[in-house]
Amino acid sequence: MSTEDILTKIPPAADARLHYGPDPNQFGDLRLPHSKAPHPILIFIHGGFWRAKYDLSHAGHLCAALAKAGVATWNVEYRRVGNPGGGWPETFTDILQGHRYISQIAARFALDTHRAVVMGHSAGGQLALCLAARQPRLLRGVVSLAGVVDLQRAWELHLSHDAVAGFLGGLPQQVPEHYKEASPMESSLSGVLQWIIHGTDDDTVTFEMSRHYGEVKGKRKEEVHLVEIRYTGHFELIDPTSNAWASVQDTVKRILA
Repeated sequence: MSTEDILTKIPPAADARLHYGPDPNQFGDLRLPHSKAPHPILIFIHGGFWRAKYDLSHAGHLCAALAKAGVATWNVEYRRVGNPGGGWPETFTDILQGHRYISQIAARFALDTHRAVVMGHSAGGQLALCLAARQPRLLRGVVSLAGVVDLQRAWELHLSHDAVAGFLGGLPQQVPEHYKEASPMESSLSGVLQWIIHGTDDDTVTFEMSRHYGEVKGKRKEEVHLVEIRYTGHFELIDPTSNAWASVQDTVKRILA
């Protein structure tokens, strides 16, 4: 499965598209369940190696499936490399603003901000873990789906034609502070529950990155659960029709239970 395969499917319309900031890319799609309110809320951060070429559209299927399962979803768009203001740290500033915006709309849409989780796919996994590191008391947990969890290693592997250097504004030796600030591997997440889900057949972001992350973080006494899904690639994790989907949905429900 490729990104193009996902993009050919039109996701169900959101219940509301709301702007959390003045920039055209500072908005999110809110989908609400039909279950009894107040609703638990999942913040979703899409991937695409932080590039403007990819937007939140392909994540609509995942968000709609979770809403159907009883979880409100906030699919966040943000400035990306290629957009004015895209790149570190501005991209992450958008994620912070998008998260804070939930408290402004919680009463209007009957959202239970005490039952919130953040989940990100690929590059979105890096952003989700960064958010959890900075807002641990406001989240029940964080889920990384095939996340780029170690930016130094991502550079060494030259993932997606050195996408991490474009995102951080240079090579590790040129902007070492950016690599340290932005890499989940370098951040402390001791106060938040982490679920790291990755397919063993992923040829976009290697599974070994998540496995090593889990080992290192475990030694640091962080609460990390690694879910290894065999015979699964990069995009199956965000496809509600795939065999991997049950593991993703069950993880969200487990955190919010």
